[in-house]
Amino acid sequence: MKTEEVLAVFESAGAIMHGHFILTSGLRSPMFLQKARVFMHPDKTETLCSALAEKIRASGLDRIDYVVGPAVGGIIPAYETSRHLGAPAIWVEREDGKFKLRRFEIEEGARVVIIEDIVTTGLSIRETVESLREIGANVLAAGCLIDRSAGAADVGVPLIALAQYAVPAYPADQLPPELAAIPAVKPGSRNL
Repeated sequence: MKTEEVLAVFESAGAIMHGHFILTSGLRSPMFLQKARVFMHPDKTETLCSALAEKIRASGLDRIDYVVGPAVGGIIPAYETSRHLGAPAIWVEREDGKFKLRRFEIEEGARVVIIEDIVTTGLSIRETVESLREIGANVLAAGCLIDRSAGAADVGVPLIALAQYAVPAYPADQLPPELAAIPAVKPGSRNL
């Protein structure tokens, strides 16, 4: 899939929102990609995740033991992508503010691919990589539906993005006047 096709799926689900948003990273943006509006449609989710799985396979990753999603946002795309990769889907979730593989056990050296929904700074993936390496996993790569950093985010492993789409993001103290004039909302899930 091309970036335009991925964005068309988001647009068709009403998932591209405009306003003043506080992103999970803490940065501010005039655009928010509300992936939950895509994930409520199994057909749209399957279209995107099937294409992401194909892109992962095309990168040369053929033996994957587990697909891991960071909770909350990565659970659905990790599950659906894992279905197309033929590997079990598991997830990390926060315990005392840190990602842990709480509900599952994996063997040392397990070959893992992390799947995230949207990447801005890559923090959730970096935290997931760290938690998995602490328990001996071999993290091969990470994948996402949209890399809104357009390749600038460092996630600590190779990142396979279905689409790259540069969306402006600003520190709270460096907002352009037109954004500062709009009340901010925080639709993300980091504190869940």
